[in-house]
Amino acid sequence: MAKKTSTDDPLAPVTLAVGQEDLLIDRAVAQVVAAARAADPDTDVRELAPDALQPGTLAELVSPSLFAERKVVVVRAAQDLSADTVKDVKAYLDAPAEEITLVLVHAGGAKGKGLLDAARKVGAREVACPKMTKPADRLAFVRTEFRTAGRSATPEACQSLVDAIGSDLRELASACAQLAADVDGTIDEAVVARYYTGRAEATGFEVADLAVTGRTAEALERLRWALAVGQPLPGITFALASGVRAIGKLATAPRGARPGDLARELGMPPWKIDRVRQQMRGWSGDGVAAALRAVAEADAAVKGASADPAYALEKAVVTIARAARSRR
Repeated sequence: MAKKTSTDDPLAPVTLAVGQEDLLIDRAVAQVVAAARAADPDTDVRELAPDALQPGTLAELVSPSLFAERKVVVVRAAQDLSADTVKDVKAYLDAPAEEITLVLVHAGGAKGKGLLDAARKVGAREVACPKMTKPADRLAFVRTEFRTAGRSATPEACQSLVDAIGSDLRELASACAQLAADVDGTIDEAVVARYYTGRAEATGFEVADLAVTGRTAEALERLRWALAVGQPLPGITFALASGVRAIGKLATAPRGARPGDLARELGMPPWKIDRVRQQMRGWSGDGVAAALRAVAEADAAVKGASADPAYALEKAVVTIARAARSRR
């Protein structure tokens, strides 16, 4: 999923790993180290935190050794380097040493932007490692994982896996690897359910799917199970909000538009457009408004505004399920 700019050679003199997604950062660093050790099995790898890279330290690390060995120097949290050390790094960027690969891990914000700009100016290889906060990003990540593994997975299977695992990218990557290794043929929704059915039934997205179709009793049952197995409360409110907002978006979309056009406009995959169309049959505009208010109240409750956030979630589920039948 990491997007590369500049050169794609992992042995480029300087690599920038920019972002805050730990898994992608670790993969970017591991790729450089693997390439260096493929070129020279005796490659020396040094990883340094900002406080370990004092003025003059970099010059010592990149100075030629007696045996002319290859080195990989990884600087973590480069945005936190001291001003004097940044001067050293900038000077090195202008004249990088042979057989040395410098990896700068940078959060990508405004802090330490001067160093980031300097590395980009000299043409550093860049690997984007953004935090994946949106469900659509995690869905794209899962698709890429299967594609990289040379495996075919249906859109429904990818979505089910995201619903089952949640937002932890490492767990998603591990699940993709397990399915790719264990399953022959196309990975479909039934396969995901067989491996992860216990977790899938306990997620906020399962609760939301039941609530937005008006199945109050089932939604409450799944909600209580999700709470029992320790699903994060903010994740449940996020799923409820996502379900209701999807219905609101589609309800206000131009009538007669093709699923592909709607998908681009609304930021949903075409198969989800079809699912939301089925879910929205009993909804009215007032119902969407009432459901969104209920979700907002539940969100405030789980963030500390109520002594009983579980009750607030149950109330939101009941309100959403009732709103789903407001036109029936």
